[in-house]
This record gives sequence, structure tokens and C-alpha cells, in this order.
Amino acid sequence: MTEPQTPKAETIATTIAAHAARLSEALNVHMRNSFQPDSRKVLRKFHPAEVSELTGISMSNLRTRHQEGDFPEVQTDLRGRRLYSATEIDQIRHVMARTGRNGATYLPGRRNGDALQVISIVNFKGGSSKTTTAIHLAQRYALRGYRVLAVDMDPQASLTTMFGYRPEIEFAETGTIYDSLRYQDPVPLSQVVRKTYFHNLDLAPAGLLLSEYETETAYALQHKLDPPFTQRLAIALDEIEADYDIVIIDCPPQLGFTTMTALLASTGLLITVVPSMLDVASMAQFLEMAGETVQTLEEATGPIDWSFLKFLIARYEPTDVPQSQMAGFLRSILLDQVLTMPMLKSTAISDAGMTQQTIYELDPSQVVKKTRDRILESVNGVADEFEKTIQAAWGRKAE
Repeated sequence: MTEPQTPKAETIATTIAAHAARLSEALNVHMRNSFQPDSRKVLRKFHPAEVSELTGISMSNLRTRHQEGDFPEVQTDLRGRRLYSATEIDQIRHVMARTGRNGATYLPGRRNGDALQVISIVNFKGGSSKTTTAIHLAQRYALRGYRVLAVDMDPQASLTTMFGYRPEIEFAETGTIYDSLRYQDPVPLSQVVRKTYFHNLDLAPAGLLLSEYETETAYALQHKLDPPFTQRLAIALDEIEADYDIVIIDCPPQLGFTTMTALLASTGLLITVVPSMLDVASMAQFLEMAGETVQTLEEATGPIDWSFLKFLIARYEPTDVPQSQMAGFLRSILLDQVLTMPMLKSTAISDAGMTQQTIYELDPSQVVKKTRDRILESVNGVADEFEKTIQAAWGRKAE
């Protein structure tokens, strides 16, 4: 009997390449269908209740200010209800900053002497909601009036994809954060940063080419190329630091040179963890390795000064008893370093992700109100609690 032959490597490689091409084209078609007519994402308009929640302006004051002509005219729906773009919400903020009581509270970003806050969102394990956390925080803070830069440091480029790009096509050879980090002819970060459909929120994209940074850094260390990886992102950010209040970095799920480059440019860390035994064990490993690595780097470069290190319990299901027990265990060990608010696991976020959207981008009519209210309470609660940490780093209470 003839033994079955193992497929040749060329055949397997060709098959894989063909699958990749078909998947890529199918995703392109899906994206074009989702974001018609211009095949790019467009942010929805916001209802008065949402504007009130985001700005702290009461519904009655919002109506009065419109009647008095203080606020810009906005679109209305068929029922005459006002609809606001993110840009119009920002314009209203600036009006209130000039004319309202405690005007400074409407512009919560940096003031004279405040340092740029660079926050890395990290975990050693995939599936711990790093990207979900990064994009929701970035969008929430942009809507709250901060100038935000989202930096995708993961070669898988999930964060970049959430902004409506196809990184394997649009950034196959250039246009990513790698261009500013590479050792040969790096470009200014301002040439990489892209404006997005989201007012006050820009993006430094990623792509598969970013994976080359690991190999190149190993080579650079052997040949003592300057500046070293410990400074490369920090130097890149220096060029554009005056343009932003907050930088949010989505790190890859590994403790390599790419992650360490992000950590060493950061002013604070947010570590996501799913409250299960395997995930917590993985996080413990990550912390041990990170601690050893940072200690080694401090011996070579001097103290690394983070303003804060916080933990976020993610993908949390309150009715899951083992999860609740593990969450309690984490809080007993890490105390107030664990955010009080967890990020709930939600089908609303999962379903939104199918069309590369977040809970903020979904129109309220697209989600069952009870489901939407539940997840918004969670996501907003996490963002607002963490905002207090950012404000404290500037030496003031959240306003």
C-alpha cells in the first residue's frame, strides 16, 4: 500500500498565501460595505443626554444656551431633537470655559507645567482586553475634551484595524510607528500620525513590519547603535508632545523590546487582567519578568519613574462565582492599585467589534437599552476612575 505523501513546503506556503489573499479581499469588501459611501468610518452624532453626561452641562442649561444663541446651531432629527457632532461638543466646551461658572472644569486637559501623560496598556497574555480598553479609553477621553494620541505598538495592529484601516494593505511597507522607531533613517512621528474620524483623537498606526523592530534592536544592542531602544519612543514623542494631553499605547502581549520601548516612554501603566487562575498566574509571570528587566535597565540608565501603576479587572462576569473570588483575591493582594470599577464582559462590545466599532460609536437605537446602559456604566466608570489617576499625576483632583 502506498504511503500518503506529505505536501511539499511550496504547496503549503502557496495555500497559506492564497488563504491570506482571499481573507484580505473579503475583509476589504466587508469594510467597504460597512463604511459606505466613502469606505471610511464616520462618527455618529450624539443626543442631548449624551452631551450632558460628557460635559456636565445640565439638559435645561443646554436648551437655554441654545435659545440664547450662545451655542452653535446643530442638526435636528425628524422630531426636532438636537444632534451633536464631536466637534460641536468641543465648541460648546470652549464656550462654557469662557462664560460658565468654574470655566476651567470644561477643559480638563493639560495646563501650564503639566507633563504629557503617556500610558501603556499591557499584559503578558493575549485576550486580556488590552485593545478594547485602549480604544474605549482613548475615545472616552477625546469626547471628554482631552487631546488624545493612540499609539499601536502591536504588530497585529488590532487597534489600527478598529480605526477602519486594513494594515496589511495600507501599511504593508510604510506609514506606521515602526517608521519612527527604526534604526535606519527614522522619520519624525508627525509624519506617521494620522487624523481620525474621531475629533480630538489621532492615531499612530501599526503593521506587521513593526515585528522587525525586535530583530533590529537585538542587532543594535550588539553594535551599540544610538539612540538605544530605551529612548527611541520617548524621543519620537518629544516632537509632538505639545499637541496632546494623553498618549495611550496598546502594547503587544509579550515582554520584548517593543513592549519595553513603550514602557520606558511611559509616565504610567495600566495592566489588564481577566480574573481567572490562568490569567492571574500569567500576570504574575509578567510582573516578575518586567520587574527583573526594569531593574536591569535601571542599573544601566538610572531610575525609571512612573507616576502610577494600576490594574484593571477585565472581561468580568459578576455572576461567575470563581471570577468574583479571584477578583477579591486580587484586591486583597494589590489593594488600591486595582481600579474599583471592573470592565464587564459584554455581548454589546463583542457585537460592536464585528463591525469594527466601540460602544461609543454604536447608535443607541442599535442596542437594547438595558444592555447598553449596563456596559456604558462599566466602561464610563472605568474611564472616569482612571481619569482621576491622570488628574492626580498633574497634581489636581478630577473636576
